[in-house]
Amino acid sequence: QVQLVESGGGLVQAGGSLRLSCAASGDNFSMNLMGWYRQAPEKRRELVAQISPGGSILDADSVRGRFTISRDKVKNTVDLQMNSLKVEDTGVYYCFLRRFGNDYWGRGTQVTVSS
Repeated sequence: QVQLVESGGGLVQAGGSLRLSCAASGDNFSMNLMGWYRQAPEKRRELVAQISPGGSILDADSVRGRFTISRDKVKNTVDLQMNSLKVEDTGVYYCFLRRFGNDYWGRGTQVTVSS
């Protein structure tokens, strides 16, 4: 059974930094795509960044240059370092994992950026 648990959200002022972490359990996920989505109030969930087993990264234009995704294939973790945060980065951040055509999600962690 795949389980994803996020941590590291919180309240931060604009311009500040946060680091999100996601731990996957239930199997070895070194060959699976992992990443982060976010959902702001009254908006659709959107991709923030994803990282392939080989280390290829796809990230949203809105976060490029500010957010960095990384993973530890031994520990089954994926992190998101968020710098220069903006008010519009506020939302619930969800860790995801894609395995055999199925997407698995964590419960989400709230990130709130104040002006």
